[in-house]
Amino acid sequence: MADIKYEICEELGSISENSKGWSRELNLVSWNDRPAKYDLRDWAPGHEKMGKGLTLTAEEAKALRDILNKLDI
Repeated sequence: MADIKYEICEELGSISENSKGWSRELNLVSWNDRPAKYDLRDWAPGHEKMGKGLTLTAEEAKALRDILNKLDI
């Protein structure tokens, strides 16, 4: 498998941490030198390893925000 190049352009926040010290974070990440997208995934301390995650364009992030704002949580 080819190496995946990534750059965390902006750390936006952590929403949880598991017992192994990995944290679920929302960041702006550029994958393979492409424009940065909103990215939600688990990261090891120091960001040297990552779990599977979800990337969203700005439009998708806005749509998700609108859906979450409608929920009674």
